[in-house]
Amino acid sequence: MLPGFLTRAVELLLGREGRSLHLKAAGAATAVLGVVMLVGSWAVVAAEHGARGANLTTYSRALWWSIETATTVGYGDFYPVTLWGRVVGSVVMVVGITTYGLVTAALATWFVGREQLRRHHLAHGAQELGEEAVRALHERFDRLERLLAGKGENP
Repeated sequence: MLPGFLTRAVELLLGREGRSLHLKAAGAATAVLGVVMLVGSWAVVAAEHGARGANLTTYSRALWWSIETATTVGYGDFYPVTLWGRVVGSVVMVVGITTYGLVTAALATWFVGREQLRRHHLAHGAQELGEEAVRALHERFDRLERLLAGKGENP
């Protein structure tokens, strides 16, 4: 069941043809962050196993530590004490910071794109309205010229 779920999740994140590149990148980065947090939790428990003063001794604690590290909250309630535990922590931090930066950039790009599209539609509508006004003025001038030309022939 889980492999089917993961396959479907990857298809949803990356598989849509109409989805923009920045949204695909943000989705992929989020998926990578999830994997890094899950694997990093396991890796830090393995690295900290048997170390003196280690407090990341269970997967559930390590998962909580991984989440707070990736989000850069860092409460300080759990932390690695070994070199390899800190290396894992550094990877989780870098991937977390990168992911949140990508997601923020994707959202900002989406908002800016929507605003640009709205402004483009408004400008296009204003241009059509202006062209319609010019046509109406030309018709009036043509009618006035015909009236004036007709009055000039019949004194």
